[in-house]
Amino acid sequence: DWPSPPSFALFGIGSDAATYSTVIERIDINTAGNASDFGDLTQGRYRGGALGSATRAVFGGGNADLSAGDGNNESDVMDYVTIATIGNATDFGNLTQKRLGLAGLSNSTRGVFSGGYSGSRYDVMDYITIGSTGNATDFGNLINTRFAGAACASTTRGLIGGGDNGSITDEIDYITIGSTGNGTDFGNLTVSKQDRAGLSSSVRGIFAGGGGGGGNSNVIDYVTIASTGNASDFGDLTATKTRMGAASNSITGIFAGGNTGSNSNVVESVTIASTGNATDHGDLLATKQYLAGCSGSHGGIA
Repeated sequence: DWPSPPSFALFGIGSDAATYSTVIERIDINTAGNASDFGDLTQGRYRGGALGSATRAVFGGGNADLSAGDGNNESDVMDYVTIATIGNATDFGNLTQKRLGLAGLSNSTRGVFSGGYSGSRYDVMDYITIGSTGNATDFGNLINTRFAGAACASTTRGLIGGGDNGSITDEIDYITIGSTGNGTDFGNLTVSKQDRAGLSSSVRGIFAGGGGGGGNSNVIDYVTIASTGNASDFGDLTATKTRMGAASNSITGIFAGGNTGSNSNVVESVTIASTGNATDHGDLLATKQYLAGCSGSHGGIA
């Protein structure tokens, strides 16, 4: 069991070069070091989303095999774990639509999964009450159909940035988590990329890396979540990288795995309230890409 309050990140829904993974890995956000095994998902898949409350992590969607998204192999499965207790995931319910490439964000009570792909791009957003179980409910729609975006949140507002909406985009949408409704324009990232990684404190959102539209990126952007406007440069990752997982404890943000041309096991970290380049934090148990990450102490909870 973990100490309280939790300061650990969980990463799941990833793939190596040949298989999709059931493994959930845990990383201490406060202290540099390598990942350890937490347990297993109910279904092996990759390119899904994750979100968390102070007590529970929920993993949603993804692709149930390694073929390209074709509408046949995408998943609507949501499973959950109790962050403080090591063990395997339990069924939570189902998304409103099967899809991969969706992004997860949350505050302390409500989670939102946005966008995705299953034969075509979706603008759908689903929401759940994290402390209960059951199927997701329609929240509203993104400004455009989009998949492979990244998301983060404050206690009141969620941001979804980047992705593929027919072309690789730099758009950022925002929503009010406690209500329902469609996305609203927030501003633009400094680069147009898909498969970026998003994390936040209660004040600042960070988007990092990504691919497409000229290759992989090492760029880290930041925004002030409570305002609107374009992102500013934060610094650089340790390498050009896409398809990472990300999580935070509102002070430190970590980026895990991804692809630099080959799959990576590297975990790197930033101090959210400052600017500067990422530094080495440790290693995953295995090289993985398309990871989904969450924690019990991120900006939506602080």
